[in-house]
Amino acid sequence: MISSVLVANRGEIACRVFRTCAGLGIRTVAVHSDADGNALHTRLADTAVRLPGAAPAETYLRGDLIVKAALAAGADAVHPGYGFLSENPGFARAVLDAGLVWIGPPPRAIEAMASKTRAKKLLGIEPLHEVTEADLPVLVKAAAGGGGRGMRIVRRLAELPAALEGARAEAASAFGDGEVFVEPYLEHGRHVEVQILADTHGTVWPLGTRDCSLQRRHQKVIEEAPAPGLTPALADELRTLAVRAARAVSYTGAGTVEFLVADGRAHFLEMNTRLQVEHPVTEAVFGLDLVAEQIRIAEGHALGTEPPHARGHAVEARLYAEDPARDWAPQTGTLHRLAVPAGVRLDTGYADGDTIGVHYDPMLAKVVAHAPTRAEAIRRLAGALESAAVHGPVTNRDLLVRSLRHPEFTAARTDTGFYDRHLGELTEPAHDPHAPLAAALADAHGRSRFGGWRNVPAQPQVKRYEMAGEEHEVRYRHTRDGLAADGVRVVHADARLVVLEVDGVQRRYEVARYGDQVHVGATRLTALPRFPDPAAQLAPGSLLAPMPGTVVRVAEGLTEGATVQAGQGLVWLEAMKMQHVISAPTTGTLTALHAEPGGQVEPGALLAVVQETSS
Repeated sequence: MISSVLVANRGEIACRVFRTCAGLGIRTVAVHSDADGNALHTRLADTAVRLPGAAPAETYLRGDLIVKAALAAGADAVHPGYGFLSENPGFARAVLDAGLVWIGPPPRAIEAMASKTRAKKLLGIEPLHEVTEADLPVLVKAAAGGGGRGMRIVRRLAELPAALEGARAEAASAFGDGEVFVEPYLEHGRHVEVQILADTHGTVWPLGTRDCSLQRRHQKVIEEAPAPGLTPALADELRTLAVRAARAVSYTGAGTVEFLVADGRAHFLEMNTRLQVEHPVTEAVFGLDLVAEQIRIAEGHALGTEPPHARGHAVEARLYAEDPARDWAPQTGTLHRLAVPAGVRLDTGYADGDTIGVHYDPMLAKVVAHAPTRAEAIRRLAGALESAAVHGPVTNRDLLVRSLRHPEFTAARTDTGFYDRHLGELTEPAHDPHAPLAAALADAHGRSRFGGWRNVPAQPQVKRYEMAGEEHEVRYRHTRDGLAADGVRVVHADARLVVLEVDGVQRRYEVARYGDQVHVGATRLTALPRFPDPAAQLAPGSLLAPMPGTVVRVAEGLTEGATVQAGQGLVWLEAMKMQHVISAPTTGTLTALHAEPGGQVEPGALLAVVQETSS
């Protein structure tokens, strides 16, 4: 029997495994980088071990240090989570060679499927070896790992060399393996997968289907189970193919077989030999704890002859600290508060007051709703996200709510190109116009030294806020009856709650302030200084770092005085294991270049200045 589990991971998945272990009476061991010394997963575990020496982004790839930590802490089993070393057969062997229990599939099964190129060959599928115009568009894809890293769509042959170089660099950074391959890119396919669970006694359960078609940068954003709109014949085919893939490599444990479904046909993508991020929707529908099942299988227990029956529908949304309107730029800073209404599941690796750093994936949490029908599950999840308290950096919360309510999604007509078609409309600012006034009134509450009114006509007070990239100025007055503003009636105002009556309708605004950052309901504002600093004004054409990161590349031959073209890549930043291109906003002359390869930059740092060519 397993008595102590080390989780070779961090964040949300480590916390999720610890939760199941606690329920089973199993002691837990966390490992952490220096950057994660006070992270939630480190605090939740019974024992925590620092992994010394490696840079934060590389720490969880050091299998030798993790095995040593497990032995030092007295763990008798290792759970890999997802990402990092979860699909590394060498790490699995090292765990087993150390006399520890590996809560995962056999190393030989991981090896057979860990490389997407080998997995395809095992199933008789060959990648493209030579790309021609007739093959376009194609997808450059990392052979190892997942999560959208190391992927590039290529629509013109001239773009292929740069795509290969960028994908190799990103894959090497994320997975320690820079191998990539090229396959046809199906523009309007659906991403459908099958969860499998297999024991050491020859039983394989196909636990239904999931649809994960809503993706950004090939990384899933919204997932659901079961996949809607599949014919019974196609659903049976997917389950049969998944079981066949598992049996082909004598698989045990939890795994996922992924497909692209287009024109009623299933195209094999890969087999992920680990737990998936989106596993909670399957747990909700089948009433299972997949982590508990993984542990039972590792202990040698047999599955039943038949899996449990599916019930209802589940939808999951991934809440990211990122700005979808700015090319999905990751965000950092303090997560002041994260709370969702009762009735939905919240899986997170953060607690209130934790810092969102620069070294890891920007996912804050997964929010999951389960209901008897798909429509009810979607409505419940959208409502929960809309009313959730998410106080901190910019997130994709509004995008999630709008995506869930989009007609294409509610009608189950989405595909992997959904955001390519609809991102503009889904990111248009649509905040409550009275949110800045509510922020100002909450801030003004109790500030008057004269008990709220003066014996002379009060001069209006003026406050300025930035909301969704635009500046808003609001005015209010202290009167005999309290705070007042034109066009509305102030029913109530204190530091946390403002009630306004607009055209006879009362609206409640919950307000929270953290320094210059103000959250009014679901709206995020920044309080602006009364007198702007003239020295803070930037020259036109200034290119600023959208996030903290490392400059990994500057365009070849780029020097001050060079002519650049609109859209030309100038500087490449790496943040949270993804590369981000800073491009010229216009055709013109590069008048300043402050970025150097290897340099660390903070958000808002001036990277370059492009002076537009006069017409």
